[in-house]
Amino acid sequence: MTYQAGLIGAGGIAGLGILGMHPEEEIGQRRFRASHAGGYAAADGIELVAVADIDADTLATFGEAWGIPADRRYTDHTAMLAAEDLDAVSVATPSYLHHDHVVDAAESDADPGVIWCEKPIAASVAQAREMTDVCRATDTALVVNHSFRFTEDIQQLAQLFDDGFLGTVRSVSLSFRRELMRNATHILDLLVYFLDAEPRRVSGYLNGENDAVEALQGSPVDDQGGGGHLVTADGTFVTVDCTLARDISAMTLSFIGTAGKLRIGIDDQDWRYWTLTEDGHVEASLPDIDGDWSWNEDYRDSFPNAATHVVDLLDGGATNRSPGTEATRSLAVIVALFISEYTGGHVDLPLDGPLEDVTVTSW
Repeated sequence: MTYQAGLIGAGGIAGLGILGMHPEEEIGQRRFRASHAGGYAAADGIELVAVADIDADTLATFGEAWGIPADRRYTDHTAMLAAEDLDAVSVATPSYLHHDHVVDAAESDADPGVIWCEKPIAASVAQAREMTDVCRATDTALVVNHSFRFTEDIQQLAQLFDDGFLGTVRSVSLSFRRELMRNATHILDLLVYFLDAEPRRVSGYLNGENDAVEALQGSPVDDQGGGGHLVTADGTFVTVDCTLARDISAMTLSFIGTAGKLRIGIDDQDWRYWTLTEDGHVEASLPDIDGDWSWNEDYRDSFPNAATHVVDLLDGGATNRSPGTEATRSLAVIVALFISEYTGGHVDLPLDGPLEDVTVTSW
């Protein structure tokens, strides 16, 4: 059996290329593996059969590039969801549209078993919670595309954390490029993934800088560079720095625990681990991890891996590796960073009352 998938949104992450990751002259002109369509094309057991986008020109370009028949291209996603019988639906639109598109898909006659949604999950915590609630009520698995979760080294590292190889982690330092919604979501999600972290107190800083607005030639959004610190329920102290432009940034994660310490350099492929002995920290090899993670290979392959995971979920033989409930935790931290900057004070999590409705728009 081959499952059928539909796609809402026909832009860069859907399959036509992303500025900053792909050559500008090739964007919109060719197929890219690091995309939802690329993932489906490379995975066994599932096929992309329909696509929806409000821009007719983008829709036509995407349809021709990925071989979607003209009668299965829709300028209204609700029309696609009404006409198609879909096992999976990808949502690859800007994050401030995710809520409506996920809820529409989950409640539609298409009746998908899995919704594969781009990160960040939504523009507000209230939206994210409603998305997860609706998907739970309709028995739909909501998979959020935090792509690092779908790479082998990161999965193995998560297992090492589960096994307690660092003991109790007390201090974490996370850095990546701006902006917070667009990029910090990755490193904050890894915090949740590795430590099952429950952030409790957040203090934020914003620098007002956004590379994506100019690069994507889009209308202004709230998203911007920034950072801050947070404390988790178990007392782990975490610093976050996503203030730098892409060309001078580096993705680095450092963890210090009661039994060792770890530095993960994603961009420089420098992964170092020390175990704590009576004589102090002694450098050692990471078990079953070579630390040569790369954007060209691992990130590109994360999309086929995620699409394969969608198939496994549809087969009923897997547990959701990137659920909406966990994606909501990283979103809550980002929203809290914004609230903290604008109020000048600490923000307690989980957000409740009107703070759940605070919206941060991003591409």
